[in-house]
Amino acid sequence: MAKPAVTIYHNPKCGTSRSVLEALRAKGIEPAVVLYLEHPPSKTKLVQLLKKMHAKPRDILRRRGTPYDELGLDDPKLSDDAILNAMATHPLLIERPIVETTDAALLCRPADRLSELL
Repeated sequence: MAKPAVTIYHNPKCGTSRSVLEALRAKGIEPAVVLYLEHPPSKTKLVQLLKKMHAKPRDILRRRGTPYDELGLDDPKLSDDAILNAMATHPLLIERPIVETTDAALLCRPADRLSELL
């Protein structure tokens, strides 16, 4: 069975994430859906996604409704590695939805950013 060409790191409780998933399906794309809060990406996978996104860990770091403040993640002295470790341990810190294709990945927030990827 061939791996789908598109993967979405999805939180079904998030309206933006649901909108992006619906938009993918409306384009005839049935993505692999990763419920990242239940099946968190590894630190290695996060690094791969960030490389495809041409982004840094802080670019996908979610603050609202997360342990961001309790973990002191607003400290500008924290290394990318420390932030990645926090996201791998607490996947709620990962902003969503992230859509990944074979060649690229993008944080599709707001949902209309999906058009930049596809």
